[in-house]
Amino acid sequence: MSSADQPNSHTAALLPELLRAVAVALEENAEAVAELDRAIGDGDHLVNLRRGIDALRARGDELAGMDWPSAWQQIGMTLMTTVGGASGSLYGTLFVTMGKTARGRELTLETLADSFGAGVEAVKRRGRVEPGEKTLVDVLDPVAKALVRLAQVEAPLPRLVEELGQVAEAGMESTRDLVATKGRASFLGERSRGWIDPGAKTAQLMIAAVGQALVA
Repeated sequence: MSSADQPNSHTAALLPELLRAVAVALEENAEAVAELDRAIGDGDHLVNLRRGIDALRARGDELAGMDWPSAWQQIGMTLMTTVGGASGSLYGTLFVTMGKTARGRELTLETLADSFGAGVEAVKRRGRVEPGEKTLVDVLDPVAKALVRLAQVEAPLPRLVEELGQVAEAGMESTRDLVATKGRASFLGERSRGWIDPGAKTAQLMIAAVGQALVA
């Protein structure tokens, strides 16, 4: 990502629009997510995410004036305190780690890839989860690896968004045939097979929404 691809590479001025896009995507897919969560989840996944997104949007102007590492860290802390269940802890860990990893570095595609990758590794440690266990990590982990690959070739923004969107969707779809070994769904055993993991679904929706907003 060159500086020309970044409307503002120093502050998080894009954040309010990105948060709006995420909120819209979650609302447009609310029934589909709720159906998945009723089937194999706790039934409160979307409610929890909405609470976190609403809290972030309320701080939108404040976050927009920060540099990206500071904004990521504040996003993480806000999610930890406002989102219930595992999602708050995991997404909070993701963004706090991203902020710490990017601190003091110029925001380049390489920095973003390093920071996101470090965040995903922290999520895996925090949740004691690996790909293949039917969780949001089945989306986040391949996206992190794809982002590293795309950073190495300095992919332009449209290609970056398209390929990461495809990787996120493939990761989300991969959870359909998995048997859950983590969380509420793990108690269902084989009955969890045949359903997309709701956390993987919302992770995919949010990644797609951010990407579409960046190229709009």
